[in-house]
Amino acid sequence: MNSAKTLSESFRLEAEKIGGIDQTSVKISDGVTVLKGENATNRTSFLQAVMTAMGSDRFSLKGDADHGRVQLTVGDTVVEREFNRRNGVIESTGEGFLDDPEIADLFAFLLEDNEARRAVTQGENLRDLIIRPIDTEEINAKIEQLQDDKQEIDEQLEFIDERERKLVNLEQRKNRLEAEIEEQTEQLEDLQAEIQNADTDLKTGREEKAEVEEKMEKLKELRSQLDNIRFQIETAEETVESLRNEREEKMEARDNLLVDSDGDIAALRNELDGLREEKRQINNQVSELQKVIQFNQDMLDGTDSQIAEVLREDDKEETDSELTDQLLENDESVVCWTCGSQVPRDDIESTLERLQGFRQNKLSARKSLQGNIEEKKERISELERSQRKLEAINKRLSEIEDDLDQKQSEIEDFEESKTEIKEEIEALDKTIEQTQTSSYSKILDLHKQVTTVELEIEQKEDELASVEREIADIEELIADRDEYEEQREQITSQLEELRNRINRIEETAVEEFNAHMEDVLGILEYNNIARIWIERVEREARQGRRKVTENHFELHVVRESNSGQTYEGTVETLSESEREVLGLVFALAGYLVHDLYESVPVMVLDSLEAIDSDRIARLIEYFADYSRFLIVALLPEDADVINIEHSTITQI
Repeated sequence: MNSAKTLSESFRLEAEKIGGIDQTSVKISDGVTVLKGENATNRTSFLQAVMTAMGSDRFSLKGDADHGRVQLTVGDTVVEREFNRRNGVIESTGEGFLDDPEIADLFAFLLEDNEARRAVTQGENLRDLIIRPIDTEEINAKIEQLQDDKQEIDEQLEFIDERERKLVNLEQRKNRLEAEIEEQTEQLEDLQAEIQNADTDLKTGREEKAEVEEKMEKLKELRSQLDNIRFQIETAEETVESLRNEREEKMEARDNLLVDSDGDIAALRNELDGLREEKRQINNQVSELQKVIQFNQDMLDGTDSQIAEVLREDDKEETDSELTDQLLENDESVVCWTCGSQVPRDDIESTLERLQGFRQNKLSARKSLQGNIEEKKERISELERSQRKLEAINKRLSEIEDDLDQKQSEIEDFEESKTEIKEEIEALDKTIEQTQTSSYSKILDLHKQVTTVELEIEQKEDELASVEREIADIEELIADRDEYEEQREQITSQLEELRNRINRIEETAVEEFNAHMEDVLGILEYNNIARIWIERVEREARQGRRKVTENHFELHVVRESNSGQTYEGTVETLSESEREVLGLVFALAGYLVHDLYESVPVMVLDSLEAIDSDRIARLIEYFADYSRFLIVALLPEDADVINIEHSTITQI
């Protein structure tokens, strides 16, 4: 529907009852827009409103509202969506600005829970995430169609080659027929001359002669008709034989097809929907578990400064910082940040280990589900392909039966006509025999010979015409061969392009990530990280009961010690700030690989607090080069250090 080119230099967003927003109207200009404010000032809600206007469904209605709306105004174009809560379910009307908001949710709308940002720490297969927006089923369907087209062309080219090999024999047959016709034409001329000489000496009455000649001409005509009918019968019988052979081949092909006799496709689709829903629930569980684990791990490693300040204020009133000291300094026990009681550190670590184990079980379950999903999808595709082939075969079999009935009827009519003509010929022969006299016997025999020769000449001329038509058809086929070969090359090229499309996207994604990761690490000056990069590798995986080879993106973290030595690290060894940057760069790589800068002109960023202010400023400056509208939610202290030109919004 829309693209970056249709979005003008600014747009106005109106929102009602979205997130924590009661009502707002804000103008957004191109470039960087900073939403400056403390927590709980509706900055994230405004970002959700922007996403919702673009078409995303990642939003919530205000808790006390049953109706909400967003409106995006771009010049004379107005896009509006309305939302109503009915029986606990939110229903929406209207369409967003983007054709494909799902891919924008993945790589452009980078809120805290964005899947691309969290993919690294959650152990996702990064390759699957990059490939997800590609309709692989559509690609496979196109590949299958092109393969069918290529097979048809190959069969046609093979047919042309076969016909071309027959051309030599046809040319020889043509020359032989022309020679035989020439020879028999000379024989006919001799017979006609002999008849003319015999007529001079014949004393027979002219009436008798005319009557005999008329009957002879009729006899010639009948024999010609009989020959034509025999040829038509022979041609029809050859067609019948060919149709029967094709019918047998089609029936054999049908018997070998995998058919959906018991509604397997419908059942498999229901199962597939169930598996996808189960995977979605597991994804949500994994995401929530990661948040819980990460928060508790961070609190265990070192309390957030703001939380620590709150604890200090409580402690001053009660125990003069005793609990805070225990929380921050005691290695054996800590103060629980949920209930305030003092608990052994080992208990919390043990709980964290159980949660991590539970999350790992969920990840394994999700991987197994994905294998089942792929197996179901492949089974559905096989059944659908078989169903299409079955329909085509049944249609052709029906056509063959109709053609056979028609040809059999034609043969019966021809046989009936042949019998009638033969009877008529026999009767005419008897009549001619009865009318001939001894004086006329010689000329009558000559007329019979002429009739026979003329009939043979006609037959050979018909055969010659048929041979010449066949030669012309073959020469026409040969003339078309270049066109078929060109079509075959085009199809081969298209097949290669489709088969390599996913590979090219994978290669580009790896190149984009590695290049941008190197740039960002240099800009943000993480001195203890030498390099973070992705490598494409092949791994053997199980899909249901089958083992398949899959591509994976293997993430490498290379650290550098104080002495300058490098060593392989893991994502778990990265700080929270480094992990956040890693997730953002991966999302940026997806944004660029899928050319979203052309179709999704808006990128939003939120929850950057784990990164220090100076690095946030440098990161925003880097991201600003890749999106026409970059909208970022920042705390005041982070917003104040932004150096590049930007707009600031403080009231929503």
